[in-house]
Amino acid sequence: MTSARFRDLLAAEWIKLWSLRSTSWLLGLGTLAIVALAAQSSLDAYQGWPGFTAMEKARFNPLTEAFSGLAACMLMIGAGSLGALTIVGEYATGLIRTTLIAVPVRHRVVAAKVTVTATVTLVAGALVSAGTFGVSHVILSGRGVAVSVGDPGVLRVLAANALLAPVSALVGMGIGALARHTAAVVVSVCAALVIVPMFFRPTVHQWVNDLYALVPFYVWRTCLGLPQLRDDPALPTVAGSWAAFALWPLAAAAVTLIVVRHRDV
Repeated sequence: MTSARFRDLLAAEWIKLWSLRSTSWLLGLGTLAIVALAAQSSLDAYQGWPGFTAMEKARFNPLTEAFSGLAACMLMIGAGSLGALTIVGEYATGLIRTTLIAVPVRHRVVAAKVTVTATVTLVAGALVSAGTFGVSHVILSGRGVAVSVGDPGVLRVLAANALLAPVSALVGMGIGALARHTAAVVVSVCAALVIVPMFFRPTVHQWVNDLYALVPFYVWRTCLGLPQLRDDPALPTVAGSWAAFALWPLAAAAVTLIVVRHRDV
């Protein structure tokens, strides 16, 4: 089957992805939980709006109610874990042996796995981004403080929110290829994507800030996830932040390919 068509490999990876029980749980319940979080946060803001001070009203950011830092953490951990399990699960069950016997050209297997995982999580991320924004918009419009898609910076924020999912999923896949142990992989995904970056803060040392600007969660939190950027040279730029979003999944896919090609099953 060395001449298997790529669309057949995609179909096989699609079946394998959805055969994991964790896929439905992570994507289904995870999406509902994040949208519910947006609804609760927006309702709290709606009810508390009359008691806000003038400064609190001036600083109020509706997009944060729709998709908060907690929502971003949930999305990244869920998508990262799913990406890791797509490869860890196959090695754990021994199915990888069957796959590589049927398709000895390993880079085609990896390419199909990356394509399916990235596509599914991109769709999930887009649904989360649109769902949280829509629910929050409906609630906050009652106070006249909702924003629309056409407002400055809103589309960038929505795109960044959606892309957190595929970026995290492919990073998780790369970690899964290296570790191959479910518990270790999940812990590593949480640490690499969320826990460690949460402690990053701008410093007086620009070279340190430049390193921080390579981390997806940090650049989302300080740049791409904000409709209005802060005028601070220590913070990441929009162009650099998008580059970081592109660099991590590309590097993770390369790591996955190298490990799968050179490590015995």
